[in-house]
Amino acid sequence: MFGAYQAGAWKALSREFAPDMVVGVSVGALNGWYIASGASADDLERHWLDPVSAGLMAYRTPLLPWSIFDPRPLEMRAKFLVENYKPRVDFGVVLLQLPRLQPKLVRDGEIGWRHLVATCSIPAVFPPVRIGGAFYCDGGLLEPTPIWAAAAMGATRVVAVNCSRFIPPWVVGMMMKGVCRWSRNSAPAASGVEVVMISPKDPFGRMYEGAVWRQENIERWIEMGETDAITALRAVTS
Repeated sequence: MFGAYQAGAWKALSREFAPDMVVGVSVGALNGWYIASGASADDLERHWLDPVSAGLMAYRTPLLPWSIFDPRPLEMRAKFLVENYKPRVDFGVVLLQLPRLQPKLVRDGEIGWRHLVATCSIPAVFPPVRIGGAFYCDGGLLEPTPIWAAAAMGATRVVAVNCSRFIPPWVVGMMMKGVCRWSRNSAPAASGVEVVMISPKDPFGRMYEGAVWRQENIERWIEMGETDAITALRAVTS
């Protein structure tokens, strides 16, 4: 649900420019698909303010060690996006291939609904997704703003919106540090790219708050995203 922050950022950014390409990772891939398809900032905001979005985080019964949430609502949303929205500009999505967390960029016509689900599949929260004989998970685990992927697609100026600032339980925090250390892979370097980073100064809140749809939180995160994007743009143009 922290992805609502990106919807707020897009409200400000869309008033200033139209992107030549969009790269998405994790929930940013869902937001990015809307944006690349020409959906307005108002459309994206309405999506997040719609209580139906709460269904994306539906607890599984019974709970499984590798999947707390039911993946079917997320799969339905991904299928809806692919069937009803078509990117008008180059679009890329980043996945991590298991078990070694190898970053992989998938582009344009190669992208299907499974790729959108896979990049949102946080380990132990959603199950990994099998695509072409390999398993993939959340592309933002190692790098929440994959600037390298935009550079690989030819970008020279990047506006990156980071919605991964939250307070995790200490167990999860330690687990994520261990995963990053265990992985032998790291995101490729992106040199020669001008970057404008939009990220909240303070965390959104506790990790569990991102698993629950509450209108007051969604409205607050959208407002934060818009405010931070305006501030970042002013810093660039001043």
